[in-house]
Parts: sequence; structure tokens; C-alpha cells
Amino acid sequence: MSTPIIDVRPHKRRELIAVLRRVLPAAALLSEQEDLRPYECDGLSAYRELPMLVALPETVEQVRAALAACREHGVPVVARGAGTGLSGGALPDPNGLLLSLAKFNRILEIDENNRTARVQPGVRNLAISQAVAPLGLYYAPDPSSQIACSIGGNVAENAGGIHCLKYGLTVHNIQSLQFVTMDGSLITVGGAALDAPGYDLLAFMTGSEGLLGVIVEITVKLLPRPERAQVVLAAFDDVENAGNAVAAIIAAGIVPAGLEMMDNLAIRAAEQFVHAGYPVDAAAILLCELDGVNEEVSEQILQVREILKQCGATESHTARDERERTLFWAGRKAAFPAVGRLAPDYYCMDGTIPRKHLAQVLRRIGEMSADAGLAVANVFHAGDGNLHPLILYDASKPGDLGRVEQLGGRILELCVTVGGTITGEHGVGVEKINQMCMQFPASALAQFHALKHAFDPDELLNPGKAVPTLQRCAEHGAMHVHGGNLPFPDLERF
Repeated sequence: MSTPIIDVRPHKRRELIAVLRRVLPAAALLSEQEDLRPYECDGLSAYRELPMLVALPETVEQVRAALAACREHGVPVVARGAGTGLSGGALPDPNGLLLSLAKFNRILEIDENNRTARVQPGVRNLAISQAVAPLGLYYAPDPSSQIACSIGGNVAENAGGIHCLKYGLTVHNIQSLQFVTMDGSLITVGGAALDAPGYDLLAFMTGSEGLLGVIVEITVKLLPRPERAQVVLAAFDDVENAGNAVAAIIAAGIVPAGLEMMDNLAIRAAEQFVHAGYPVDAAAILLCELDGVNEEVSEQILQVREILKQCGATESHTARDERERTLFWAGRKAAFPAVGRLAPDYYCMDGTIPRKHLAQVLRRIGEMSADAGLAVANVFHAGDGNLHPLILYDASKPGDLGRVEQLGGRILELCVTVGGTITGEHGVGVEKINQMCMQFPASALAQFHALKHAFDPDELLNPGKAVPTLQRCAEHGAMHVHGGNLPFPDLERF
């Protein structure tokens, strides 16, 4: 006679609710289904899961107490920022606590002399630049979602943005972090100085996707506004020519503040949405922003326009004033919601490749799109090779999501094949976890797990995300590219 399976979740849930009600304000613990529903997914809405409970702490002590209680009861915890992530990194655990940092939304200190700001993780990315604008300063990383995304989530995913080519990703623009481990310990990494002895745990935490600790405070670096910033918009009748122009600009020793590319499908969607003045008949456009002192910008604009002409640009326009510059960028930053008007759903990919392979990878993505019968709009940070193919589909059609996931996986395999990686700024989350098996050998994955175990020995923080188990890799038959047969043998390798 078999032993009946007993569902222990209701009992554990009641116990945890009783403990958390003692350490959190009454309104800071959500348990009813209608209250849990808004937290069932992040920006990657293709995957949804209701959390067991949601907590909205207001103080560091409340975070520490909540984590300690969850560890004592063996309950998983998923930290969540603004929910704008695009890899399922904040997908809840059905048997766990969803820990929202939404109430940690204060700018604690602005140090004008040292050009830093100390902020809580729920502060919006754009709010930092708005707060320090009267001082002539700004915070450089600017994801397309910067009006809504939170700085804590930016750190967890190592977010970038259109200006990351020159000014770096989040990891290059923060100076210290405070985070809470699963046992409730409060740890500070980094500091007032630019460097410190020992391991670089500040970089280690950035991009850790909530697997190691819950970030409760960040000190960000601020930059002075450049004397002048100007954008050149160039149109091409061939996508490969646009890709070659990107490589040519960098090869000339010019480092633009931003160098972005959009293909025709994305151009038309953005133009209809924003009316930015984009040439809708172009196969691709480049947006190249140059900033610095006035004389330097003038000289570089002339150089860039000549390079664009040599690479086959059919037309180019320099923004006449700040209004037009802002409008050019508005079209690019609104590209994701604009493409959302073309189909009921889209699946946003995120891979990075060496710039020299940009043209051939774009050509192959076009071929793969045609083979799969799925339209793909390409919007990406061309300067650092960070691609964002947007695969259009209809989730209400049976089988469509599966076809999209298959095409997305092939695109990521393509990125790895030419020497790139499966993510540039969106993180791995649940979306790309199988492709991690392809990119890294078993020995590397084992080390990733060993590092997590050092911070979270019970593996309760954001379980099942970012780093696959070796068993998962074996079950999915995932392939590691290591000198053997490649999925795209005809492509030039790195």
C-alpha cells in the first residue's frame, strides 16, 4: 500500500504568516489571491506563477527579520524591484515569499563634492538624474525602461542602456552596496574609496540576479553633464552596411556616447508611435551620439558622417538642437512598446556578440526568422554588440510560444557560436537558463553553485534561476560549445 502524499504547504504557510505578522506592519503582508496576482510575473509575461505570500517591508530591520524567518522555516524568497525585468528573474516561487522592495524608494544622500548619491533600491533610475540635475550631474546608465525601472533591479541584472558604450554598465557606475543575506546578516561591500583590498565583491554582487542577497542600499557614481551632446541619424538600404558602419566608427578610434541600430520593422513601429522623423523606407538606421567639449564634438561629427557615407549610408542628419536630439532618442527608447502594437505579443531576446560579426549575425537572424515563419524586429545597442531581437507572435495560438522559444534559443546559440554570450543586460532568469548549459562547461557551473552556496547554503534565494543544475543540463540534452560540432558551422568563429 503506497504512502499518501501530504501537502505541507498550508501548514507552512500558516506558520510563516504568524511569524511575519509579528515583524511586519499589517498592510505589509499580502496573502489573498487577488492581492498576489499583480506579482505573478515581471516584464517577461510569458511565464506566470502566483507567490505563496508577498511582503512589502519598509525598513532594513524588517527585511532582515523576514529573511531570517524564511530561512528558519525553509521557505524560498524571491526579491522584486519594479517588475520591469525581461528574463523572468522575479518570477515568484509558488511555495515561497515574494519580497518587494517597492517601499525602499528614498534618495538618502547626495554628495556633490564626491559626485555620489546614496539611494534605496526602489528608487527609479530616472529619478536619480532628475534629483541631481540642478547640480549639473546625472547618473549614466539609462535602460529604455528608466522611467520605471528601479536601481536595485538594475544592480541585480547589471543593466545598461543606450549610453553604456562610453560610460559603462551598472557595475561601472556604483561605488558600494549594502545587502542582507538569507540568515539576516547585513553586509557592506565597496566604500567611499574607489578600490579596497580583498575580493571585488561589489562586482560579484552586480548581476547576481538575487541569488546571493537582497540589496537594501546603493551608492551610485554621478557624472557632470557634458558641454555638448549631439546625435547623427543615418539611414541605410542594407542592414549589413549598417552593421559594417558600426565596426568602422569604433575602428576609427571614436567612442560615441551611444551607438544604436534599428531595422525596418522597428523603424516603422517607432515612427508611427513617436513621430521622431525616422526614414520609414530605410532597411536600417543608426543613431550615433557624440558628447564632450564643443570642439571635440564638432570634429567627431564630421568624421562620423564621412565614415557613414563611405559605408553606404543613403542619408544622414545631425540633430539641429536639443529638442530634435531628444526626439531622435525618444523613438529608440519607445521601440519596445511601439513594436508591441504590431502583434498581440512579442518575445524580447538579449544576446551579445563581437562587433565584427554584427553584419553576418543580422543576416542569419533574418534567415532564421523566415524559416520559422515569425517576424523579428531588431533593436539593439550596436556599439557594444548587445542585440535585442523582438520575436512577434500570438500567445493565444496553440504552439506559438513554443515556436518562439525555439527560435529565441537558436538566436542565443548563434551569439555563443560567434564568440558572444547569451545575455548583455537582461540577465538569465528562467528565460535563458537552458542556454547556460550550452555556454558553460560542467566545471564552471559547479563553481557558480559553490559561490552561491557560500552566501546561501540552503539555496533559498531565487531558486531555479540564472544557474542551471548539472542534472537539468543533462535532462535537456543541452550542448556546450567546446571545440566540437557547432550549431552554425558555416559562420566565422571568434
